[in-house]
Amino acid sequence: MIRISSQQIFSGGINRLQELNTSLNNTQQQISTGQRVNKPSDDPVAAARILKLDQELSRVETYQRNVDLADNRLKQEESALESSIDVIQRIRELTVQAGNGSLSANDRRSISSELEERLGQLANIANTRDASGEYIFSGFQGSVKAFEQDPSGSWVYQGDEGQRVLEIDDGVTVPISDNGKDIFVRVPAAITGEHSTVNTPGASISGVSLVNEADLAAEYPNSFPDDITVEVDAGGNIIATDSQGDVLTVDPATYQSGEPFVVAGVEVTLTDAVPGAGDVFTLQINEKQSVFGTIENLIAGLNSIDKSSPGGQAEYDDLIANSLINLDNAQESIILKQTELGGRMNAVESTKTFLEDSSVYTNEIRSQLQDVDYAEAISNLSFQSFVLQAAQQSFAQVSQLSLFDRL
Repeated sequence: MIRISSQQIFSGGINRLQELNTSLNNTQQQISTGQRVNKPSDDPVAAARILKLDQELSRVETYQRNVDLADNRLKQEESALESSIDVIQRIRELTVQAGNGSLSANDRRSISSELEERLGQLANIANTRDASGEYIFSGFQGSVKAFEQDPSGSWVYQGDEGQRVLEIDDGVTVPISDNGKDIFVRVPAAITGEHSTVNTPGASISGVSLVNEADLAAEYPNSFPDDITVEVDAGGNIIATDSQGDVLTVDPATYQSGEPFVVAGVEVTLTDAVPGAGDVFTLQINEKQSVFGTIENLIAGLNSIDKSSPGGQAEYDDLIANSLINLDNAQESIILKQTELGGRMNAVESTKTFLEDSSVYTNEIRSQLQDVDYAEAISNLSFQSFVLQAAQQSFAQVSQLSLFDRL
């Protein structure tokens, strides 16, 4: 016969009531929080998996913020480039208008005035700032204004050549900026001619233009020369040499004043040069010119060139022709950058979609592990309440039993 003391009966009853009350409280907490696992002891395996899923969601959220930042920066740059193309297109229209031979000096000055306004507008676009106040075209020096006017009034690039890169997923990076030097400064310039050495009064070079780019590319398959030197020897033959000293083919090779000739696909006209006089002219082939410099030169030419002076008309015509070429090159340079931006934006968009899908998938798995089944929880709560109530009533009856009641 086993003897059970009253103390054991009370201790066993109280422990059972505490266990039932703890289970009831856990179920109530699950219903109130909507979470099946509120502490690791509720389900250690599920808690460990939930922790890993939370870390994955945190990683995805960080990259999603980076994606949004990259998307905003690239869209802002795209908008700025689109605006700059519109401004350059208007400047080109004004340049074509300035080439009208019937314009008076006042008409040219009027065009020049609008060109100055457009130049300032283009500079404002190149100095675009992002939401944090940084200049988007200054490279790494976001606090430095991209373009400033020097003492002479010319717009000069002030930033560096850096390109900011942002990680938008594990091992996936995307450039989110471009420096203004590559976009607005390093623009291929029209081929121009200059008087290197002119011993004959009135001798000039004009009508310089690229008429056959294939011939120039065939002559220099790797890279164009820095310049080509042209002179007329004592026999009246046109001698052309490049910066490496190689003699180039000239067609026609015999000099005639005012008649064009072609060398390496470039058409040139020499006027009033005397054979053997030592007149030397240079064709600048591989030059770069800022789009701001192009517009500034155009404005200066409209205001200063006297078309009625000797050679003035030819100088004016060259100014208009070269300005149009340079403006077209500037537009092409910006369009190429827009194409590059489009590729980056597509990469950002695809990464954004991937991260969104990853977030949805991870949240679904986490929900399956974490979220409570309300129907099951409410059923358990009702059952646990009934069991606890029965245990309380049973304990109340048992606790009143005593041998003294039998005496």
